[in-house]
Amino acid sequence: MDKLELIKRNTEEIINEDKLSELLKKKNPVTYCGYETSGAIHLGHLVTITKLIDLKKAGFHVKVLFADWHTYLNQKGDWDFIHRQADIWKKGFRAAGLDAEFVLGSSFQRKQEYMDDVFTLATKTTLNRGLRSMQQVARDIEHAKISQVIYPLMQIVDIKHLKIDLVQAGIEQRKIHALGIELFPMINYKIPVFIHTPLISSLKGPGKMSSSEPESLISIIDSDESIRDKVKKAHCSEGIIKDNSILQITQLIIFPRFEEIEIKRSEKFGGNITFKDYNELKKSFSKKEVHPLDLKNAVSEYLIKIITPIRKQFAE
Repeated sequence: MDKLELIKRNTEEIINEDKLSELLKKKNPVTYCGYETSGAIHLGHLVTITKLIDLKKAGFHVKVLFADWHTYLNQKGDWDFIHRQADIWKKGFRAAGLDAEFVLGSSFQRKQEYMDDVFTLATKTTLNRGLRSMQQVARDIEHAKISQVIYPLMQIVDIKHLKIDLVQAGIEQRKIHALGIELFPMINYKIPVFIHTPLISSLKGPGKMSSSEPESLISIIDSDESIRDKVKKAHCSEGIIKDNSILQITQLIIFPRFEEIEIKRSEKFGGNITFKDYNELKKSFSKKEVHPLDLKNAVSEYLIKIITPIRKQFAE
């Protein structure tokens, strides 16, 4: 797989895609993804970690922002909790195989030149525009605090002060990035490339996997038994592709790590079957040629192969 294919695979949207070829000619182009350090590292985070690993292989210098100020502004915990989590997350990301530069937001976000940029954008952005950008990100948006309008402005300024060429994030961040495209000229920064990855649905059905709902997710510290149990209970209607977290896991987490997936079945149901890519599996599942339980059993075992070494390193 060439560099462009690595960058583009398993993405939902690429903004400024025409700049990618030129960007790859640059020595050590810089990419980043930012994370609120709250709750457990789960499969949803493994999607963006996997994409960062792709970008690393494609020649990017990878920065991971542990956004402690953002976590606090979005009402996800006090400072002691947030910083404990940041230390835990750094260990977890490394255990997941990501070679990156880890940056704590408050290490540069309190500097005068940074805050000058935030205040400049604050004078150019209406409250309604700021709130709209946070609709898929903010906690309790119906009772939004002023802090949650400062949040997207800081996220935009982060990109400038981290000197980012390519922004990588889940698709829920696209409204903040759309605001950024309007505002970057006001703080004298170029408009980067944006790569948005899909979200994994909750194991319980429609809605995204979330740290606030432990039963909706699988974390990197879940036991083998817990993984099998959660996958077995997961929503996975026969032949239905939409909001199917089990299929999404195969596409976004398993196939990038394995050249093929084998689904084991008894001979009376056709015997074992092997798929070499996600589209082949999706087509077969949609035709009801693969039973949900057989798929779930396979997904459990592949997830255990992926998570066990992460969990082992994480515990050391």
